[in-house]
Amino acid sequence: MVNFLWDNLFVKDKGQLALKEALQNCYLFENLLPQEIHLLLKIVHTRNFRPGEYIFKQGEIGVGMYILLSGSVDIIVTTAKESLDNANNKVVSILKPQSFFGEHSLVEENGRRSASAMAREEVQVLGFFKPDLQEIIERSPTTGVKILYRLGEILGKRLKETSVKVSELKRQIELITPPTSSHEQ
Repeated sequence: MVNFLWDNLFVKDKGQLALKEALQNCYLFENLLPQEIHLLLKIVHTRNFRPGEYIFKQGEIGVGMYILLSGSVDIIVTTAKESLDNANNKVVSILKPQSFFGEHSLVEENGRRSASAMAREEVQVLGFFKPDLQEIIERSPTTGVKILYRLGEILGKRLKETSVKVSELKRQIELITPPTSSHEQ
């Protein structure tokens, strides 16, 4: 990859450089050209969260995705409908820096979050929201297509992984469930 002198010459500060690196290292954006990354830098948002603070909650309407810049995030599934109290929560994943999450909401119309994301410690995230994607598509259709293509790839891979897990769970259930005889029906 060519690294032009002015790619770094006009970077405002080290924080801006860190955001640029985070975008370049995120699988969703790693195939973008430097000028496309520069366009993204103008529209993404950073936000800090305190330990125990929710980035989003299960059941909320999702509006965008996040790239974890620092800290760690619990992905939590609530097993009962009552509330998000600890008794009903199961941590299904712990995300580390450079992970991204919430990307389904970029393509789902009024889709609800299937899990919660909560800061384990001081966290900084980079937000990329549906209106940001729309702006990219309008301003640079080629860049928009690259992002959407990569997003489709990611969602397809995650769907395949989920299908494999569901098949494995079905197989395990069949192993522990006694067969029913034709007389019991």
